[in-house]
Amino acid sequence: MFSENPKIIVLISGKRKCGKDFVAEKLRSILLDKCTIVRISAPIKKYYAEKCGISLEELLSDGPSKEKVRLEMINWSEKMRSQDPGCFCRSACENAELCPIWIVSDIRRRTDLEFFKKSYGNKIKTVRINAAEDIRKARGWIFTKGVDDVASECDLDKYSNWDLEIRNEGSEQEILKILELLNKET
Repeated sequence: MFSENPKIIVLISGKRKCGKDFVAEKLRSILLDKCTIVRISAPIKKYYAEKCGISLEELLSDGPSKEKVRLEMINWSEKMRSQDPGCFCRSACENAELCPIWIVSDIRRRTDLEFFKKSYGNKIKTVRINAAEDIRKARGWIFTKGVDDVASECDLDKYSNWDLEIRNEGSEQEILKILELLNKET
């Protein structure tokens, strides 16, 4: 078990270009110093930034550098997860700021959910973000074989026990539903 902080952990899941980072940043702009964003992908991207001579900021952004190495990062991370399914979740948590609310912006696998539920129990609130395919395409999504049809994108597609499901298609009202969920817990 990790520290008593945080009090609530919001686990955000969704397909590429559904707006997970957008929603997480929007929540942070509202909650300010009450929350921090935790990214499970940060340890993976840090390794690749060093390995490939790419700036970490580029890999953490939505830019083209990340897309060029995405498949390689997925393959490497799968190898690491086969040895220790919680390795990236653990690393992300160990490096997270102490805040009352953590927003984990990139839950992608059932093993991610299992790690957080086992480590943090009833502090967990799960949110699935959906967006229509045409909206995702307008945001720059292009189906990529070996990326969009593997566990990193599909493992939670059939999971149905979300605390909240929202559509991120331009209405801020949907994002505010997450705040309502948090208000019930505080």
